[in-house]
Amino acid sequence: MSTAETVRDEAVREGSVHDGAVREGFVPDGSAHDGAVRERTTSGRRAAAPWHADPYVRALHAGRGPLFLRRADGWMLPLDVERWCADADAADRTVLRRCQGPILDIGCGPGRLVAALALHGRPCLGIDVSQAAVARTVRAGGPALCRSVFEPLPGEGRWGTALLIDGNIGIGGDPHALLARVAQLMAPDGLLIVETAAADVDERVRVRVDDGRGDAGTAFPWARVGVRALLHHAHVAGWSPVEQWTARDRDFVSLRRTPPLPRPTTER
Repeated sequence: MSTAETVRDEAVREGSVHDGAVREGFVPDGSAHDGAVRERTTSGRRAAAPWHADPYVRALHAGRGPLFLRRADGWMLPLDVERWCADADAADRTVLRRCQGPILDIGCGPGRLVAALALHGRPCLGIDVSQAAVARTVRAGGPALCRSVFEPLPGEGRWGTALLIDGNIGIGGDPHALLARVAQLMAPDGLLIVETAAADVDERVRVRVDDGRGDAGTAFPWARVGVRALLHHAHVAGWSPVEQWTARDRDFVSLRRTPPLPRPTTER
């Protein structure tokens, strides 16, 4: 069964789908009406959905910041909400050109990459823990599910490309665990494309979404990983680098699963 058929079948099991929400055989999880996506509710997702925090939702609705990830020590990382909510730019297109097979955008946010892929007839799916982000993705024409990468997903073991863009290698605060999970989702020859931090950094922290005006969401684990740290984590998790490139001051690395070593033959 194809990845597209898997997603379609799952949607039939989980509930009805508004006709306008179907793109290239992929469908959102539940029903989409007037931009609102109804989702399955699980206690695990509700307990660990920091991107439902009001500052993030308000920024997505407005299509602009300011918005930050704030560490406990007060240091804040600016989030590029305007770029996330715009169309795919020249740097994004360097990623999209490299995609192969069905594409899974992990942490798709408001869905600019999924929408661009769907517009060109590429089979794709975005996943995000934020219902507001998934709703915006669907309105933009992209297929999306409100789900964590660590939950069961359609098409496991058959995705041709997985994307961890806009710092999403930080999801869960444990790059090794995330890379191991993505390996379970990919076809044997699948391609993983990661956008890394510009700085040579490897940190695991707890952060809050903060609007810079005193309103902050709940704390959650996050990681920031530069190219060197990513290559280390990838090696440990069984990934090999394919290519590195920079576009518009953004750094990207593509990876494939390291093939297993051949078993030694035993002479008789």
